[in-house]
Amino acid sequence: MSTGAVNLGELEALARERLPEATYHYFAGGAGDEVTLAENRDAFARLSLVPRVLRGPAARTTATTILGLELETPALVAPVAYQRAAHPDGELATARAAAAAGVAMCLSSLSTHGLEDVAAAAGPDAKLLFQLYPYRDRGMTDDVVRRAHAAGFRALVVTVDVAVHGLRERELRHAFALPRGCTLPCVPVPPDHTGPVRPHDVSSLMQPDLSWRDIERFMALTDLPVVLKGVLSVEDARIAADLGAAGIVVSNHGGRQLDTTPATIDVVGVIADAVGDRIDVLLDGGVRRGTDVVKALALGARAVLIGRPVLWALAAAGQDGVRHALELLKAEIANALALAGCDSPAEATAALVRRTAR
Repeated sequence: MSTGAVNLGELEALARERLPEATYHYFAGGAGDEVTLAENRDAFARLSLVPRVLRGPAARTTATTILGLELETPALVAPVAYQRAAHPDGELATARAAAAAGVAMCLSSLSTHGLEDVAAAAGPDAKLLFQLYPYRDRGMTDDVVRRAHAAGFRALVVTVDVAVHGLRERELRHAFALPRGCTLPCVPVPPDHTGPVRPHDVSSLMQPDLSWRDIERFMALTDLPVVLKGVLSVEDARIAADLGAAGIVVSNHGGRQLDTTPATIDVVGVIADAVGDRIDVLLDGGVRRGTDVVKALALGARAVLIGRPVLWALAAAGQDGVRHALELLKAEIANALALAGCDSPAEATAALVRRTAR
């Protein structure tokens, strides 16, 4: 069953019709006044593409390589928590759809299915990354890393911007909690926890004093490439590169942590200029169109991660909905690259982009 959507922007309304009100607002909301949430989209609109024409070759590709992985398209499924709150099949449906569409997927450690089950659902040829929230319980943290490695995940993506839970007022106002029976196999929820599990409860289990020493510890624990998600400053990007990280995700957590941080598309260029020749730079936040992807590539990102639209597609039509959304995005990326005069993602350079005064 397809969603019937012709672009990713139409998916949210379809999902809202099917989701409980509290669940919708949990996924849709941001922190504080939601300035960053809105800015992630608005900043893309302030960038224009200036295409080149009469380029000649008709042979084009959207393929790229990140973290040593050959990808069909420069877009990955972002780690999105609690997917069974959106659809009973949750992350299993998303993994199957991503594999069928030939799109890499990053699984959240707040998955409502076991990481081994998700890997099995995706199949042996899938390109899966595992996103880690380091916990106060370091033993369980290390165990989850080892499990991801053993299950065939290709990289470890450590989220570094959750020292505390963001002030998400929509989440509080609507009192979102996980549906009854919704488990978190990779989270050390105390066995004696009573009542509904809320996101703030889960955040309280995360390591509040995460430091660069912990990143070194994870690098020593696994030979998987280690990526840091949640970097917004050139200084932190340089430290990550000096430390030997394989990549960073320029991310403000979808506007859900510190409000009024910059839109990721506004800072990815200066970060890529500083470290893009040493580590892979990725971006998430506000990506809704193939043209958004081309803008990110032109400013130095190797690829983007896309979160909410995948979640909306899952809520709207399960596995088929996610596959349809990913196929739409792939087609838009190919179209935008071709019309911009690029035969491949590598040909998207800063000369394509002009900042406007919208």
